[in-house]
Amino acid sequence: MVDHARNAAAFLQNPERARWHDRALWHVRQKRDLAVKAVPEWEALRRAAEEIKGHTLQHLGYYLERFEARAQDNSIEVFWAEDAKELQQIVGKLLQEHGASKVVKSKSMLTEECGLNPYLESLGIEVTDTDLGERIVQLAEDRPSHIVLPAIHLKKEQVAEIFARKLGTDPNESDPFRLTRAARKHLRQKFLEAEAAVTGVNFALAEEGGIVICTNEGNADLGAALPDLHIACMGLEKVIPSARELGLFTRVLARSATGQAITAYTSHFLRPKPGGRLCVVIVDNGRSHLLAGRQEKLLSCIRCGACMNTCPVYRRSGGHSYETVVPGPIGSALAAANDSDKYASLPFACTLCSSCDLVCPARIDLHRQLYQERERCIRVPKYRGKRRGLKAAALFLRYPGLRRTAMGILGSLMPKLPRSWIYYRFNLWGREHEMLRPARRSFSRLYKERKQ
Repeated sequence: MVDHARNAAAFLQNPERARWHDRALWHVRQKRDLAVKAVPEWEALRRAAEEIKGHTLQHLGYYLERFEARAQDNSIEVFWAEDAKELQQIVGKLLQEHGASKVVKSKSMLTEECGLNPYLESLGIEVTDTDLGERIVQLAEDRPSHIVLPAIHLKKEQVAEIFARKLGTDPNESDPFRLTRAARKHLRQKFLEAEAAVTGVNFALAEEGGIVICTNEGNADLGAALPDLHIACMGLEKVIPSARELGLFTRVLARSATGQAITAYTSHFLRPKPGGRLCVVIVDNGRSHLLAGRQEKLLSCIRCGACMNTCPVYRRSGGHSYETVVPGPIGSALAAANDSDKYASLPFACTLCSSCDLVCPARIDLHRQLYQERERCIRVPKYRGKRRGLKAAALFLRYPGLRRTAMGILGSLMPKLPRSWIYYRFNLWGREHEMLRPARRSFSRLYKERKQ
């Protein structure tokens, strides 16, 4: 079972790292705010995005079938995967049929979610992540800690050390420009050697039967252009009605993610390259479960990462503390909805400040979703003691007379009790705070006296 509080405490053991992690993400949040202020109709765009996503999810079966039919008309091969295992088998079979032993992959949270890299490596296939942040964590044998900024938990000096160990660069060279140049040189060779490309999908256009991929480095374009086999993996929620709606989503995606007006590369793939194959794998992996329950709105997420950049808990605890591919507010809600036993602690890693709601481009009510997940997660065995405490508190609050009597006794005893009796190991609040001393006369008593 994931224990977010314990993981966060471990992250905070390095105060300097916690401070710069917080500052770096808040800087991205501020860039987002500046970009948003330049668009007077921003709230109208958010409402439109919410309505389009809501409409599409209500008619998801129709739009997915429409996408499949139009994509096949465009000579795109479409496959369906019910879960992670089926995605692995489909992609593995396609690569083996093609005779591919070297694959370049652009950033795809879905393939991370489904454990595609380890599976392909078990088949003897070399997989190279070509997004710079993803490549850094891959070389470090680490995991991404953010869906847009996967290496945000590493400082440039650490990246220099990783590159020196894996690429043979100067360990004292930590200039970002030169590190990026070294990565570009290294990745260019991987692109040239690749026999197939695996990418994610940002948007699938039902009416046109094409897919759209948004990147800032052009790695998806280069990867998909050189080999003869391009496999695109998409969650079933990525479909939108048509290209008419695409412009709205590209406007809100880039501004919310990195504070840019638009991503550097917004690439459309409508058919295979001459002599090549374009295969799209549509993956469920628990999404229909969300669609059938009360968590349907979570599928409106366009993976911009804005909720993470603004979340005070995520900024101060790091992405790895969540132990899930998608961390932060949206990740907590998704993980708990899919496996409340394993991820029961994540909905409680939230202050319910609703800052995530304010920045979400699809207007997902994340704090409400997390609150609802708490109601489910509180039932897992780990929280048996907490449930008993809540029942006792409910009984205590139900009877005002009992409450006043108990508070009166407590107020008179607390000043006389030894400090060790108050700050014992079960007093979690007292670990970080000085307990307030009760006033000599309670509010109720003062009220009665002054009323008389």
